[in-house]
Amino acid sequence: MPLTGKIALITGVSGGVGSAVARWLADQGMTVIGTYNGTVPAVDESGKSGGQIHFVQLDQRSPASIEALAEVVSQRHECLDLLVNNAAWNVGIPFNDLDGLTPELWDKVLETNLRGPFLMARALAPLLKAHGRGRIVNISSVAGVAPMGSSIAYASGKAGLNHLTRCLAVAMAPDVAVNCIALGLVENTKMANRSMNQDGQKALRKNVLLGRNVQLDDVCSQVLTFLNSTSITGQTVVIDGGIVAALH
Repeated sequence: MPLTGKIALITGVSGGVGSAVARWLADQGMTVIGTYNGTVPAVDESGKSGGQIHFVQLDQRSPASIEALAEVVSQRHECLDLLVNNAAWNVGIPFNDLDGLTPELWDKVLETNLRGPFLMARALAPLLKAHGRGRIVNISSVAGVAPMGSSIAYASGKAGLNHLTRCLAVAMAPDVAVNCIALGLVENTKMANRSMNQDGQKALRKNVLLGRNVQLDDVCSQVLTFLNSTSITGQTVVIDGGIVAALH
């Protein structure tokens, strides 16, 4: 599918996966709306093939903020080709530290990582359905596939996101295909550094079957596969270098 002139909205583009996917799609000619909830370059960026990245602030925990964003997108564009729910939040709390996982932290993780993607899909559904071939790609984690990750809240939220993908695939068919990518560790991102130091990230790499953690080019390629596909929906693809397989 030619991507020039297509419209994508990607949450959480201030670094790591979201930033890489946004720039990659812009390089393919897409117009990308990238959301952030922190520090981000104030100047829009241009891609190699005429695509653009426009940065918009969004508090994914706020339904009002999401609805306002959906209204802005609706005013500027007749439809939306792709929504990538990438924005997430985590904090490192060992699974056995039940007292350390306070209700406040639990709510922040789940509101951002699970409720937020649902509210985004709901608010943008009319634009995604407008031409009958919208796509949603949720960015999940291997923590939602196996009991691992930065905290029980993070793992539970990502497991919920995997199932939300299947539920939304049913709810939004046949006009929108909804799929998911469950990632292993993407080294040296803000998300990874928040829950694991450099030594920990290096040690984890030794337990990965392929000897290397997630490569951003693989993530971008999988997003393109989901975008181009006409017969895939409700699926979660694991990209982790083999960390989950190594557990068995």
